[in-house]
Amino acid sequence: MTPTKISNVVIVGGGTSGWITAALLVKVLGRVINITLVESDEIGTIGVGEATIPPIVQLNNALGISEKTFLAHTKGTFKLGIEFNDWGQLGDSYMHAFGGIGKNLPFCDFHHLWLQSKQQGGNSDFWDFSLNYQAAMAGKFGPSQKIASTNIQGLEYAYHFDAGLYAGLLSEFSQGLGVKRLEGKVTEVVVNQNNGDVSHLCLANGEHLYGDLFIDCTGLKALLIEQTLNTGFEDYSHWLPCDRAVAVPCEKVEPIVPYTRSTAHSCGWQWRIPLQHRTGNGLVYSSKYLSDEAAKAQLLNSLDGKPLGEPKIIAFKTGRRRKQWHRNVVAIGLSNGFFEPLESTNIHLIQTAATRLIKFFPHFGIKEAEVSEFNRQAQVEAEQMRDFIILHYKVNQKVDSPFWQACQRMEIPHTLAQKIALFAQSGKVFREQDELFTEIAWQQVMLGQNLVPADIHPIATMLSPLQLSELMENLKTLVDHNVAGIVSHSDFLAQIAH
Repeated sequence: MTPTKISNVVIVGGGTSGWITAALLVKVLGRVINITLVESDEIGTIGVGEATIPPIVQLNNALGISEKTFLAHTKGTFKLGIEFNDWGQLGDSYMHAFGGIGKNLPFCDFHHLWLQSKQQGGNSDFWDFSLNYQAAMAGKFGPSQKIASTNIQGLEYAYHFDAGLYAGLLSEFSQGLGVKRLEGKVTEVVVNQNNGDVSHLCLANGEHLYGDLFIDCTGLKALLIEQTLNTGFEDYSHWLPCDRAVAVPCEKVEPIVPYTRSTAHSCGWQWRIPLQHRTGNGLVYSSKYLSDEAAKAQLLNSLDGKPLGEPKIIAFKTGRRRKQWHRNVVAIGLSNGFFEPLESTNIHLIQTAATRLIKFFPHFGIKEAEVSEFNRQAQVEAEQMRDFIILHYKVNQKVDSPFWQACQRMEIPHTLAQKIALFAQSGKVFREQDELFTEIAWQQVMLGQNLVPADIHPIATMLSPLQLSELMENLKTLVDHNVAGIVSHSDFLAQIAH
């Protein structure tokens, strides 16, 4: 019996996950598959993530959406990193800045040189050598591939934007390339009793929607992947104990800074995301330690602008589906799992899942080997992100909060324990192939939260004190000089808007 050609793809649910998936699929495979997206105006979306990480730039470039168009449609701003306040001890502040820091030597990362200079009496801060950090703190932005007259990386950036407006932009884009949008509410998911695959969807208007491959973008509801196929869920909440978020936008505050802010509180943390027209705010917390009403009050009392609505409570459980692709259903977005937005990974996971699906897209019939490898890669990606987010909680040093002290004591995945031990003993970080977060990202969180290595790489001791001092001074001067020549973030946004 000849396998059926995979021709008809049905995406269930719109929002950011549905329309990113639709846009990528139609851009790459639109000539060989038919894509239908069904969504209901009655069903709201969470609008995951208003903050992103640098690969979002590649996504827009791949789709052919210009930065100017994107920023205008989404009220977007630029993001150079995430500032973490009070995460180590109260009063601490550091940034996970994108891009490079200092200049590495062969076989020896720059932070070893910086640590050696500190041992010799140097008083520089690690982030003195980060172009992204210094530009962010100065409220400046301007794209640059390299620092002038050097091979040192220029500003690396992502965006803040209105996720609902982005979904609208991608909806228009996708439909323009041939995606069929159906307005409708799914009332039943019908399974083929012979093979266990999803056969078709029943809509409220009586229509039946058939497909060869279904993509579940129904959010935390997980209508197809979990409610219908019972795929199973791997719970991460024993490592990531926050299970609630309360969110509310407020009026924008000038100047609009080019970075996200994350501030630790007694039972979790608060985000601040500046857009052109408003500021996004939210408090992520553990319901074991803080009530919903207390969380609402805490968030409202800490806003730096007038709230633009009622705070919205979102209940969640961190973790992932045991299989992102099961039978003829692929879960993308919150239907597959949830990571709290600490490192702005949720939109990125939509992007990588849709990209992975294109790479493994079935031709004649769904092959077990393709599904198995797709799921293996999804698991590795999720576990690497999981470890990086757990790191922030584990290496805190707070002494006055039961929540944070429980995080200090908790058992962690052996992969993370090994990474922490390696850095604590030797200052070394090694990145797995294709791992999202770079060595510099890990270094910044560990150093920023006061995890100081007991030793450094011997190469860092080969420079004389004078050579090392001159190197540090020259690098710092180079960064300072370049930041001085960058325009303000607000001025750059004004320029690109015209």
